[in-house]
Amino acid sequence: MHRALITGGTAGIGAAFARAFAGRGTSLVLVARDPDRLEDSAAQLRREFGVDVETIAADLSDRAAQQRVADRLESSAAPVDVLVNNAGFSVKASLLDEDLDQHDLGFEVMIRAVLKLGGAAGRSMRERGQGWIINVGSVSALVTQNNYSAIKAWVGNYSESLGVQLAGTGVQVTALMPGWVRTEFHSRAGIKGSSIPGVLWLEADRLVEDCLRDVARGKPVSIPSTRWRLISAVLRATPRGLVARLSALLSHRRNREK
Repeated sequence: MHRALITGGTAGIGAAFARAFAGRGTSLVLVARDPDRLEDSAAQLRREFGVDVETIAADLSDRAAQQRVADRLESSAAPVDVLVNNAGFSVKASLLDEDLDQHDLGFEVMIRAVLKLGGAAGRSMRERGQGWIINVGSVSALVTQNNYSAIKAWVGNYSESLGVQLAGTGVQVTALMPGWVRTEFHSRAGIKGSSIPGVLWLEADRLVEDCLRDVARGKPVSIPSTRWRLISAVLRATPRGLVARLSALLSHRRNREK
């Protein structure tokens, strides 16, 4: 793969994808909100790996910005071979809140932007007969805590549906469903994570390597680490009433940590 576009590519899982592809000699297109951080990340990757790094400063909650990134994905000049839909954040607002601002932001960044960019990449890659689309979901899609869980459930279903529509075209679509990952995601969300056993935490770089191995094998869903694959299998097989109880317990513990 010659060029990868990564949203949210300056931090956490997105930055780990950037390092992984750069280490393979893949040129990058990094998309993020903060222009200064974007340029710092690009400069470091160029210096460390000697790859070409293009940057797009874009807030994906804005539809005009979504369109700019979609246009880049469909450009025939320096075509993009890999899309990583990674941008996201924790939606902490209650489903009962009258103010829907947080929910609207979540929908724009983690649903509409994913749909918009996935479609643009899929069309362009289909014409060339090859490409990878990786949509970052979450194991939290298997529980019922909040709107973040609901959004990530959509991401998983969407990814598999897109994969069905692109079957036979040479374009591989994979939903990455990580468990808890040691990134700044939780601190940004105000979640300490002190009650989470250490064995359940994953390192972003290892997670990305596991994901890329699954993508290369043509897997529609990637759940890195044996322990999280086991947890996911148990959750899928658990009656929904018990999943609801577990979700309530997790939510209670998270609220205590804030």
